[in-house]
Amino acid sequence: MATVQKYFDLFHDKIKLGRFDEEDTLRDKRRIVREKLLANLPGVFEKHKEKNLVPTFRDQGSYAMNTGIKPLEGDFDIDQGVYFESSVTDYPDPVVLKERVHEALDGHTKKVEIRRPCVTVFYQDGYHVDLAVYSCASANADKQDYLAMGKVGSEEKYRVWQLSDPTALTDKLFERFDGDDTGRKQYRRVIRFMKRWKDVNFVSSGNGAPRGIGLTVNTHDYFQPNYDATSFKLDDLTALRDLAQAMLDAFTSTWVFAEWKFIRRLKAQLLVTPFNDVYEKMTSKQMETFEAKLQELCDALNAAIKEVDTRKACQLLRNVFGDDFDVPEESETARPTPPPVSTHSQSA
Repeated sequence: MATVQKYFDLFHDKIKLGRFDEEDTLRDKRRIVREKLLANLPGVFEKHKEKNLVPTFRDQGSYAMNTGIKPLEGDFDIDQGVYFESSVTDYPDPVVLKERVHEALDGHTKKVEIRRPCVTVFYQDGYHVDLAVYSCASANADKQDYLAMGKVGSEEKYRVWQLSDPTALTDKLFERFDGDDTGRKQYRRVIRFMKRWKDVNFVSSGNGAPRGIGLTVNTHDYFQPNYDATSFKLDDLTALRDLAQAMLDAFTSTWVFAEWKFIRRLKAQLLVTPFNDVYEKMTSKQMETFEAKLQELCDALNAAIKEVDTRKACQLLRNVFGDDFDVPEESETARPTPPPVSTHSQSA
């Protein structure tokens, strides 16, 4: 097997969200949005003759999990939970509370938009903040958090309060690595690699691509750490191959009456409420493409494992992970030419 771990390290450094540049900017955007909400919401609630609700905030998504990557296209983003001490019965229509958040931020940037799962604040410099609006558990009789789903103009059936606990999800996703810092480190790396693979190989719009949280759940379910127990040296290539193969093995055939045939599907079931399959909206054709591309990934990883030439192995990996995966120059991987061996003896 060629020596490619060095190139996985370089690849990871390229795609990981930077702690001192992109993340600093995202944290600054988050701070500004929080301050604007705290300053403007009292006036908004007063205008609508409603009780003033002071929100609390929690980091969510890949930022909270520390699994973020740089986007190939589109904005850098950060997810924020905005929690209101208000029960779901106080606002039977969850979109109304999202409208209050929108009104408090409208005019702050070039665009503030109510989307089905969140309110998004867009900035001109390629960043946006997604604000998920919640009814806080302490305000509800069942002591559960609820996410406001729906947007202006949605049918009533799409304007709902949905059980959601992103903090518990993050805890569940990482608790299996308590006491294994190296395994946890590689787990995060592999999640980032899979996210970049997705960005390179799928169209980003719609439900055609497997969602990042789905790949994260799959990685939780099927990833096994692979590193030397003495030196703690990682073997990302083998860990990725084993994950891809395990995901392929997890596809099962399901009878779909509407299509009158068996369809192979992979699930990514959330580990906490609402326990739904993250891939449930992917069509049969999209799932078929997912499996085919996952097979291509697994084949490329297997080929790279068998390849003895580092340059050729890295080219195989670049084909599935994109141009940020470096391919060394031939001079870097060329083996030194051994000195000529004499075929005759010399007399003393």
